[in-house]
Order: sequence, then structure tokens, then C-alpha cells
Amino acid sequence: MKVKVGVVQESPIFFDKAKTMAKLTSITKKYAAEGCQLLVFPESFVPGYPRGFTFGATVGSRTEEGKKLFAKYHENSVFLAGEDGVYLEALAKKHQIYLVIGITEKVSNNGSLYCSMVYISPTAGILGVHRKIKPTGTERIIWAEADGSSLTSVETKIGKLGGLICWENYMPLARMAMYNQGIEIYIAPTADSREAWTDTMKHIALEGRCFVLGCNQYYTKSMYPKEYQSLVEKEVENLCPGGSVIVSPMGKVLNGPLFGNAGVLIAELDLEEVQKSKLDFDVVGHYARNDIFKLSIKDQPQMIKEPKLPRT
Repeated sequence: MKVKVGVVQESPIFFDKAKTMAKLTSITKKYAAEGCQLLVFPESFVPGYPRGFTFGATVGSRTEEGKKLFAKYHENSVFLAGEDGVYLEALAKKHQIYLVIGITEKVSNNGSLYCSMVYISPTAGILGVHRKIKPTGTERIIWAEADGSSLTSVETKIGKLGGLICWENYMPLARMAMYNQGIEIYIAPTADSREAWTDTMKHIALEGRCFVLGCNQYYTKSMYPKEYQSLVEKEVENLCPGGSVIVSPMGKVLNGPLFGNAGVLIAELDLEEVQKSKLDFDVVGHYARNDIFKLSIKDQPQMIKEPKLPRT
């Protein structure tokens, strides 16, 4: 089976959920019309990754201004159990395309936020959500940690999808949790724009024998609204040059890495390559050595299977 995918390297309309959703809609419409069956959006694309912000937090104190900023971020974060989820499901259905979107997510039972990626089917709606199990550094000020129940993977009509967000991809046991599910298309939204990130994506493709879609924003300091410019005045102009990339199960770069501008990387993935690549290496098969090693993962759900409904 061949699957046409698009990896979106774009900028949000920062801290404005409505306008960013409108931009996401426009991109989806355009690339669905060009035949993409799957579109991937970067880490916290809605409402934006707040690079350079401190939220007024230092060890032992938090400022009133920082708390107000967090409240604004919370207000513009995505609530999947409400109108936001309905909107995204309708978008996927209207354009008959699978969407994997990096969001900052708020949930109904607490005031914390999560760095999440949501899997959306054109026929079945929201299939599952992965929430970051370990925010990096000062991300922990704004994002809570999820548990093993968030190690989500989904089986769809276009293949078995799963993945991790940003530096979760440096956690070997978290990667193994994905490989154990038989992932064919591994999705890695990120805020890491270093050239070395390409090597990480290639390593994961070779290790997991899966296609890897690495997806980052393109963002400059000038793109921040005027009201936030003072918060990032010491930052460089080219805040996040991108680095999105698509890699084959044998570590071959199929498109990208894209640095220095916005764009959408397109590739056709032949899923037969996944099985072919496992002849000589299978990290959860004949290379696993289960007689020596044992991996125990608390609360990871079984792969979620998309209902076999006819396309409408």
C-alpha cells in the first residue's frame, strides 16, 4: 500500500486559537486537494510553542504577569471534548484526510495543560491522543506530565501510526513502547531545529524499521505579536528555522530536511518497505532477544483500531 503524506512546517498565529485553526484549515484544504492522505502538524501548533517565554517563573516565585500570560495560553489551548474537537473532526471528514496535530491541550477535570498530539480519522473522528510524558526543561512550568496510558498508537486504513513528541524521542524505552505496537509510520512533532535532529530521525527509522515524519514549526522573533516582543528581545531573530524531514525505514531521507523557510514536505510511502526492511533487523522480532531482555510498560493501551466504516 502506498500512502501520500504531507509534513507541515509552518507558523501559527501565535496565542490565537481561532486564527491558527483557520490557517490549519486552509493548509488542510490545499493539500487534501493535492492528494495527501495524511497531514502532520508540528508540536503545539495550536496555539503555538512559546519559545523564549519564562512565564515569570524563577525558583521560589512566580510573577502576577506570568500567571496572566499562562491564563491567556490556557484560554487559547485546545479542548478536544468540546467545540474544538468537533471542528477538527469535521475538517478531516470534509476533506477526507487523516490529521495528526500538535496541540497544547486543556482537559475538563483540571487546570493543567498538556503538550499533545491528536490522531484524527476522516471517518471515525478522534482516534486517540498522545500526551507528552516528560516535558523538557522549563516546559514543565506550563505542561503537566502524562502517564503510560498516553503511549497511544492507532491502526488506520493508511497504516499503523504512533510516535513521540520532541525529546521524548531520546527516551529509549518510550521508543520501544512504540516499536512494540508495530508502528509503520512514526510521527515526531518537535521544537528542536538543530541539524543533529535529522540524525535522530534517521536513527529512529533504522532502529524501528518504520517511516519517520519529523515535523517542526518555522518561526521568527518578528512573528510574535507586538504585545509579546519585550518578552523575547534577547532572543535571536531566527528562533526556529525548522528542520522537518521524512525518512524511510532504511534511513534514507525522502524529503527535507527543510531549513530557513515555511513549506510542506510531500512523499509517497510504500508500506511494503517496512516489512522488507525487517529481513535483516527487527527490533521487536528476531533481534529482540526476549530470553535476555524484558520490557514492562505500565498502563500502555493496546493499539486503537479505526472502525471499519465505509468512506463517505
